[in-house]
Amino acid sequence: MSPHAQPSDDFHVEPGEAAERTHALYADLRARCPVARTSGLGGFYAVTRHADVARVAASPAEFTTTVQNVVPRVAYTGRRPPLHLDPPEHTPYRAALNPLLSAQRVATLEPMVREVVDDALRPLLERGRGDLCAEFSGRFPVSVFGRWMNLDEALTSQLMDAGPAFIRSVQAFDADAMKSTSLVLYDMARSLLQQRRAHPLPVDVDPVSALLAARVDVDGVATPLPEEMIVGTVRQVLVVGIVAPMVMLGSIAIHLAREPDLHRRLREEPALLPDAVEEFLRLYSPYRGFARTAVHDCEIGGRQVPAGAAVALTYASANRDSAVFDDPDRFVLGRPNIQDHLAFGRGPHFCAGAHLARLELRVALEALVGRIGRIEVDGPVLYCPYPEIGPYQVPVRLHAVDVR
Repeated sequence: MSPHAQPSDDFHVEPGEAAERTHALYADLRARCPVARTSGLGGFYAVTRHADVARVAASPAEFTTTVQNVVPRVAYTGRRPPLHLDPPEHTPYRAALNPLLSAQRVATLEPMVREVVDDALRPLLERGRGDLCAEFSGRFPVSVFGRWMNLDEALTSQLMDAGPAFIRSVQAFDADAMKSTSLVLYDMARSLLQQRRAHPLPVDVDPVSALLAARVDVDGVATPLPEEMIVGTVRQVLVVGIVAPMVMLGSIAIHLAREPDLHRRLREEPALLPDAVEEFLRLYSPYRGFARTAVHDCEIGGRQVPAGAAVALTYASANRDSAVFDDPDRFVLGRPNIQDHLAFGRGPHFCAGAHLARLELRVALEALVGRIGRIEVDGPVLYCPYPEIGPYQVPVRLHAVDVR
């Protein structure tokens, strides 16, 4: 037992351990203790089975997101809709953002995403080596979000530094750094609101303008959303789409390095890429620490959970539940029930950016398999602590495509 674990703990947290060890732990918990308690990271219950994770995620009346939405708790600087609110309070914020993240709208962004991905990958290709996460998958999503949010060059450049700085502070469990880096992002959000108030853009192409134009009924009066809550929403949006693609593509690169035949097959049969993205999302779901708080004493998976307890939605475990997915630790193209994966959550907080995330992953995967003949891991891989699961450092050597 870890020296930091309590005798009553069902498991103990090992921040930054290799993903393989974490998945082995989850397989053990699913079998013997599917709702497991730990005193680590402030104390929480980890829900590991697919059915239980889906139930908690889809039941905001029983499990609220308004108290704690990730493990460890990192929100020190204010409430940030829509993630920090339950229905119906969260609904106007989602209603403003959803049209800008619809399948139809996202499809128009593909040329831009291709341009950004190509620009980000080019330096690695020219050198033939580098850190795939720090130099590629951790950077191009910032540019994509900057373009989607219509940020000017100065704010995009600032986000390129400020977003990863906040993420690093969370990975280090550094509360002071979390606060200071989060406040920088809040300042950026306020600056962006000032720009849009002075020069609004069409609401069908600009998320901040859409939030400013949104109205809610208050005693029969159409009322704007509170300014500080719009600021919080913009602050949330600025970084919400950075870390998951970084971790996902790091995991994908390691997988392709281990399975060069799959790498080659995806290059030769690009029609398989959408299915491959879905299976990678299932196999390497990047979150284990999204959380809810039990509203009252309740039962989950046969275990009593007290009111006020933090409940971690271990999507990464749920998506390897053998009760739902055959041979769950193996990459299988064309799974008949792949649509059952929970990589984007379930219920009212289902990821609003799922279509954009799929587009980014598909375009990036196409670039990796199409422009690189073989990926070789070329140094130590470093893994994220909670709330993510997966690598944030993947040094690679990139081999040219064999054209013979």
